[in-house]
Amino acid sequence: MTNLAAIRDLVRKDLHDTDASAYRWDDAQLDRHIEHALSDVSLHAPRQLGATIATTPGSRDVSLAGLDGLIDVERVEYPAGGYPPCTVPFRRWGETLSLLVDREPTGDDCTVFYTARHTLDATSSTAPPELESTLAMGAAAFAVLERAAFTVEQLNTGGESAPAQLVAWAKAREVAFRQLLLAHGRVRRPRRAGVSRLA
Repeated sequence: MTNLAAIRDLVRKDLHDTDASAYRWDDAQLDRHIEHALSDVSLHAPRQLGATIATTPGSRDVSLAGLDGLIDVERVEYPAGGYPPCTVPFRRWGETLSLLVDREPTGDDCTVFYTARHTLDATSSTAPPELESTLAMGAAAFAVLERAAFTVEQLNTGGESAPAQLVAWAKAREVAFRQLLLAHGRVRRPRRAGVSRLA
């Protein structure tokens, strides 16, 4: 199973930084850049989840506080479990979802379909396997951009052009990273239900 250490290893391979006795980037630095890249992956190819939430009798407002990593609400079915699904209009403000329905809920459930950020830790990852190399590419680009900024005012054994070469390398990979995210995002974009009826 993929985890943070596995992604970090991919980043080190992209950076040619695999000599454990003389790493140019420590783990904490790479983890920060991986998190940055993971945020971008989440915006273009987020998790697609659903949650059943009980309504409050007499209130059209539903709390979204329990939806970890929530990015956006895509669709709401109310009441939950109907066939065909009863998709209703809604309004979101922060962590509150308001059901725009004529009759007030009586405590029955609604189902919220939403997108969420990916998670990556020491034991697991929710990022799609096909995006792991793209994630590593983005993290490597961010790591080199940071290194280039740091070396501008430093004495460089690679010569005065070293920072510019680092920036060019990183920018090329960042562009490729973002192009891959855009292409993947079009494939995985959530689709809204084609037919709905209002509660």
